[in-house]
Amino acid sequence: MCRACAARPLTRVREAPWGNGMSRLRGPPKMTVRLRGQRLMTFVHLFCFLWALFSLSQNVGLPHSLRRESENTYGGRWKYLTFINQILQTLLFGICVILDFACVFIPAKKNHVSSRLLPPRDFLFSVLVFPVGLFVAVTFWTLYAYDRELVYPKELDETTPSWLNHTMHTTILPLLLVELVTCPHKYLSKLRGMVGLSIFGTSYLTWVLWVNYASGIWAYPILEVLGIPGKAVLFTISYLVMVGFYLLGEHLTQILWGDFQKCKK
Repeated sequence: MCRACAARPLTRVREAPWGNGMSRLRGPPKMTVRLRGQRLMTFVHLFCFLWALFSLSQNVGLPHSLRRESENTYGGRWKYLTFINQILQTLLFGICVILDFACVFIPAKKNHVSSRLLPPRDFLFSVLVFPVGLFVAVTFWTLYAYDRELVYPKELDETTPSWLNHTMHTTILPLLLVELVTCPHKYLSKLRGMVGLSIFGTSYLTWVLWVNYASGIWAYPILEVLGIPGKAVLFTISYLVMVGFYLLGEHLTQILWGDFQKCKK
């Protein structure tokens, strides 16, 4: 041993608090757990996206039926809020999958991808997908239980499988809850959120009224049996219910995730 080396005081190498000497190569367990959690979330989002895509494709690919005749009229499938909601859910989970894959497989691009896709993802979920999806499921099954002829006549059972009815009006609810529980979302201010939801609701209502004006048909049987006052009451109640679901989503997000922005900072 050289004199310089012998003269140096021996210093004890302090091991990392997360394991033995090999831990320096493996990284801290928090990072490993976070990566495993991200991979699990990627799998969940991929499953939700594939299911939403399958449900949408089955809805579009139904053979000729009485329902198809109504969808081949003015406005097509776009008259129905159920179909629009399926489009929104599929788009949401597609964005989630892209974000998750960026975090897991190309972390160098993570910040760039997140800055581009996080705002539209959070807007889609908070302002559109959660309140509209919850509204579709709750409203459909409430009217179905009261009088199914108002929303889903019996004649459709002969041409539309019951499982497909559930993919359009039932399974959308657990998908919402899975996204709510597994992933935090940034909500806009109440004013901006309400404005966004109101623009969507007003646009859809205008579209439904225009379809009736242009073709003489209503998107839903219940609108055929209601007079003008009844329609006004129905539209008002529907809007208030949707606003209530928006506030519910915001409240549940705060309960589950706290103040996400403060935690993020």
